[in-house]
Amino acid sequence: MTDSRPLDVRPAGRHALLVELPDAERTGAFHAELLRRRAAGTLPPVEEIVPGARTVLLDGVGDPEALARRLTEWDVPPRAADDGDVVEIPVRYDGPDLAEVAALWGVTPEEAAARHASYTYRVAFCGFAPGFGYLTGLPGELHVPRRATPRTRVPAGAVALAGPYSAVYPRSTPGGWQLIGTMPDPAPLWDLAREEAALLTPGRRVRFVEQTPAGGAA
Repeated sequence: MTDSRPLDVRPAGRHALLVELPDAERTGAFHAELLRRRAAGTLPPVEEIVPGARTVLLDGVGDPEALARRLTEWDVPPRAADDGDVVEIPVRYDGPDLAEVAALWGVTPEEAAARHASYTYRVAFCGFAPGFGYLTGLPGELHVPRRATPRTRVPAGAVALAGPYSAVYPRSTPGGWQLIGTMPDPAPLWDLAREEAALLTPGRRVRFVEQTPAGGAA
């Protein structure tokens, strides 16, 4: 079933359009539709398509006014839950905030780890640092607040939660997310030698695979 509400399309400079959407689900569906039409050759020339939390920026548009008119006429189907490549990320649930998150969820740390690993996530958008993907997929009752006091250093590979998002820190930075685990080798998250430098790109699905202390899957 498609969402019949019209898209909110606004100019963003001389050669760009900003499309505002009501929620993350419709943003993801619209981004997927743009990529599908571009691959099929039915989307007018657009140099860059950049999704955000509730926006999609189209930059380098040849005729912004004409494309804006076309976009407002689109019927965008919801994105299928099984659409998109799947990346498996190994994780040791050993983060310093795991017990606090478990308490917020009303479960033990072991149950919190199993629950986090039981969902399939999707990269909604990227930002903050190269290779940092904002992953949606946790149900609303498991959303947790950011830490009241951010850390001055979060290590590379930290698996973290904040609000509706999960993420893995690709490099060491300051951060205020709740740290629940560690990716043993965060190097693959960002590699300039690859054609796609970022492992986690918008639209890609992600599964966390819990590792035992010996390094195998739980």
